[in-house]
Amino acid sequence: MRKSGILLHISSLPSRFGIGRMGRAAYDFVDFLKASETACWQILPLSPTSYGDSPYQSFSVCAGNPYFIDFVQLEEQGLLTHEDYASLLWQRTGDTIDYELLYRNNITVLRRAFARFREHPARGYSKFKTAQKHWLPEYALFMALKDAHDGAPWYEWEPALAQRQKKALERAKEELAEEIELYCFIQFVFTQQWQALKAYANRNQVEIIGDMPIYVAYDSADVWVSPELFALDENKQPIEVAGCPPDPFSPTGQLWGNPLYSWDYHKKTDYKWWKSRLAFAATLYDVIRIDHFRGFESYYAIPFGSETAEKGKWRKGPNKALFLSVKKELGELNIIAEDLGFITPGVRRMLKALKYPGMKVLQFGFDSDPSNEHLPHNFQSPNCVCYTGTHDNETLTGWLESANKKTVKYAKKYLRVTKKSHIPDAMVAACWQSIAELAVAQMQDFLHEDSACRMNTPSVLGGNWQYRTETADFTPELAAAIRKLNRTYGRNVQPAEITEPEKENTES
Repeated sequence: MRKSGILLHISSLPSRFGIGRMGRAAYDFVDFLKASETACWQILPLSPTSYGDSPYQSFSVCAGNPYFIDFVQLEEQGLLTHEDYASLLWQRTGDTIDYELLYRNNITVLRRAFARFREHPARGYSKFKTAQKHWLPEYALFMALKDAHDGAPWYEWEPALAQRQKKALERAKEELAEEIELYCFIQFVFTQQWQALKAYANRNQVEIIGDMPIYVAYDSADVWVSPELFALDENKQPIEVAGCPPDPFSPTGQLWGNPLYSWDYHKKTDYKWWKSRLAFAATLYDVIRIDHFRGFESYYAIPFGSETAEKGKWRKGPNKALFLSVKKELGELNIIAEDLGFITPGVRRMLKALKYPGMKVLQFGFDSDPSNEHLPHNFQSPNCVCYTGTHDNETLTGWLESANKKTVKYAKKYLRVTKKSHIPDAMVAACWQSIAELAVAQMQDFLHEDSACRMNTPSVLGGNWQYRTETADFTPELAAAIRKLNRTYGRNVQPAEITEPEKENTES
């Protein structure tokens, strides 16, 4: 079935309280997708953000981002008053996300809600904690300890805690019991709100495509609790870290800094941790897009302490064995493989064997080479996802602004337009008319946003993950234009398939 999707993270939704949240604006966006007959809503990882505000560097692979919790729903539950959150400053200048204010104010509000929750715990709270016992207690302890250490990473804590000595952990659990319970409460509230939003989307025939980073952050509960999963030395320090080698776009490569996996250990356990991670992700999303999928075939390892990614080495990963084992235990999961970057014949063989759809990105296609695999006429199979651009790309308008004359000339010729300004819309149409089973564009591309609205610039620290939309952006006229596009190229959700459920009474 041919489908289309719009890429817009929760953080980018309209909100008066610092960042997009799982409130009225989120439900309204589902309505917008429904009105435009768009089948998929693609988001970035839901995980809490850490240093650099990136959702790809998180304190946990399972936890949800507290920033996305809707305060209005908590007020309706009697856990907050309007004054508790509306009286705080959420924005200083401009219309982008102010992460410093969020960091300070969001937890303040959630502590107020927790204080009231402690007086009258909600039904289902104990059941939730039991169901999430494979990760929640350790994550909550980890976050409580981070707070007690002024946010310092776990590897800078006193050795007894960093090395997880039994007596030190028992003492911490006793002393920080209230803080631990706070973080359990936060995840309970997040889960309630997310599952309600996802259910609303699904009832309206909208699927959620969620992103899963291949790696985890060094400063995470996952590494602190289970160091055996990673390539660390006896002091729990990485031996090598993740990244990408130099290329024309990044002369010194990309140094991500994540610890690498101890694949021999994962193989011995029949990939138990990965199965658990994927099973959990399947409860959050309808479709899982796995970032940097080629890293399962072979991955780039950079000596720990390097300042650039220039001196790394390629090492073999688990290849298809991991996913065949996953399939045997969990069945067929809906997975999109992010197969961009340096793709070898080995990576192609792995993808062919697993039959997961890979990705094509139109912005990569216009280098004047008619054989470029990202041009629609070269797509070999419908089993792929065509993007105008990903969260790491420019907006189409921004891309066009910085494109050289040769690229612009070829794009005009290929897309059969006479004006440069017509290229972005023509690229969206080319994506939609391609044979790819799924076509996706960033919301910015439908709004004709320029480079100031780019979501992320890889290898650049600061200024990323701040893009916001406004309520006025989601007009009936735009929904009609996207609906026409979907109908023209056979990607529309049929109106007869759409139900009319009661909407959650929330706003943000």
